[in-house]
Amino acid sequence: MDEPGERRLKVAVVGASGYTGSELVRILLGHPQAEFALLTAGSNAGRCFSELHPQFRGVVDTVLADNTALADAELDYIFLALPHRVSMDFVAGHDLERTPVIDLSGDFRLADAATYEDWYEHAHSCPALLDSAAYGMSELNRERIRDARLVANPGCYPTSAILPLTPLLSAGLIETVGIIIDSKSGVSGAGNKPKPNLHFPQLHGNFSAYGLATHRHTPEIEQALGRAAGGDVALQFTPHLLPVSRGILSTIYARPKHGVDQQAIDDALAEAYSTEQFIRLRKAPPSLADVRGSNFCDIHAKLDGRSGNLIIVSAIDNLVKGAAGQAVQNMNIMAGLPEGSGLGQVALSP
Repeated sequence: MDEPGERRLKVAVVGASGYTGSELVRILLGHPQAEFALLTAGSNAGRCFSELHPQFRGVVDTVLADNTALADAELDYIFLALPHRVSMDFVAGHDLERTPVIDLSGDFRLADAATYEDWYEHAHSCPALLDSAAYGMSELNRERIRDARLVANPGCYPTSAILPLTPLLSAGLIETVGIIIDSKSGVSGAGNKPKPNLHFPQLHGNFSAYGLATHRHTPEIEQALGRAAGGDVALQFTPHLLPVSRGILSTIYARPKHGVDQQAIDDALAEAYSTEQFIRLRKAPPSLADVRGSNFCDIHAKLDGRSGNLIIVSAIDNLVKGAAGQAVQNMNIMAGLPEGSGLGQVALSP
């Protein structure tokens, strides 16, 4: 779109009752050139936003609208913070030429409708849009994002894995088989609906794996890494649930190709990310506290001379760089704004 000048962008957050929706509002509150013009929620329409999210009391006391209010709203962008399947049905009935959409669900991340059906266990309602949806990994796909009318915001786990692995696969430094991604996430990634395994007595002092060999982020990661490698990538992805509110720490194992040393690994990552505002290459493994509440992705890579394996540790906030923050970063790219607008939050530590 054209340069907005002094006019503030008008955006809607559809699905503002959830954690991702509230993070979008938190970030947009500090955005110098954008503001939320409409907040909607399905079953919570008519309730006050700050009733659902008390941290906003006296700051954002907006009454949540029904989605029908979108028809009369003059908007520059729409953020969809809806569950998969619900999101694609919204897009199917929306005029993308009128208002671009940044979708935070998994509905438009996979390019192949059959793959989507295999992993999400239902048919895609608008497969014709899959090719035109730009995958919204901001640092890796700016050109497509800039001109897109529909952006598929990446998943949280994929963000933590794709960012560190892409430069190494693009440079041909690691093997495309045998990659292991061992990820641990805070419980906010599971949403705010009550579930037995998220009940405090089950969660506190506990740590568990889930979705073994079946997690829907697997094909998303393989698709992105396959594009980087120029061929198929086979990997093992296992997520775990940490008894913390937010954050993802991924430990990734890969096999370097013959003759690849630590310097080659460091050089490839530096070439890709040394000038990136939100990627920090670390000399020691990062922790969740280093990124909590921020849009940073911190990466450390270590070649183990004894085993010959490459070990990568990455850390992100699942609700920010893994969701709302990257969505705002993508909006900035689309609008021709400075990419870091509204995203200057420093991590909350301790």
